[in-house]
Amino acid sequence: MRSEVKTRIRRFSPVQRLFHVLLILSFLTQGSTGLARMYIETPWGKWLASFFGGYASALTVHIYVGIFLMCLFMAHVSYLLLRIDWRQFPRGLFGPDSLLPQPQDIFESAHHVCWFFGLIRPPRFDRWTYWEKFDYWGVFWGIPVLGVTGLIMAYPLFSTSFIPGWGLNVALWVHRIEAILAMGHVFIIHFFIGHLRRHNFPMDRTMFEGSVDLETASHEKPFWVARLAHAGKLEALLVPQASMWQRTVYYVFGYAAIAVGLFLLIGGLVNSPSITW
Repeated sequence: MRSEVKTRIRRFSPVQRLFHVLLILSFLTQGSTGLARMYIETPWGKWLASFFGGYASALTVHIYVGIFLMCLFMAHVSYLLLRIDWRQFPRGLFGPDSLLPQPQDIFESAHHVCWFFGLIRPPRFDRWTYWEKFDYWGVFWGIPVLGVTGLIMAYPLFSTSFIPGWGLNVALWVHRIEAILAMGHVFIIHFFIGHLRRHNFPMDRTMFEGSVDLETASHEKPFWVARLAHAGKLEALLVPQASMWQRTVYYVFGYAAIAVGLFLLIGGLVNSPSITW
């Protein structure tokens, strides 16, 4: 039975949570099909490609899921434009509720590093930390880069009517390098920050559940909680935690995604021809 004790702060809307789930599924599919083709000469690559019907079918899936991801990106941009308070533009783009990088983020990141070495007190953040902004803008920048270079390679005859033939080689390496950077960041840094930090372990359910534990938020984001309380908005945002079966779904889905990501990371490293073990 669901507890009615309101111990969490509503942080993400259902639409934002849906964007995140679709991004997870698309990213893991793209990582799997891309690595399957990249490592097709290895037994691991052949085995991975077999899940998508083989080498050629993996490319088809990769292209169409990539197009879907670009459509998702454009839908997200439209969503952002609808969320902007144009009466306060451009002043409304800045402030503690904005995901835009600001000078304060530089000071907070430096403060955080100093705290790592025990030089000063722990940092106190507002609604968005500097690493959350980095995660967001890394994806925001990376999807168009991967999408444009991917479309260039997917439709080479059309592309080479506008660019020289060697542009396909450039697109291949930009696409590949950006994809490796994205997977490395998500499968190592994002997974660790999101789920393996002491107060998040065994998993941060915030993006799945849409709310964050009040005690945790008060510890890590005290300025956000204090600002909501001062404005009289905190009480309205307090919600009970999800039911047991919902939390079970979040954990199963979240750890399945982590398992797939780590499988791709380790498989890619182990089978890389440039690494000798």
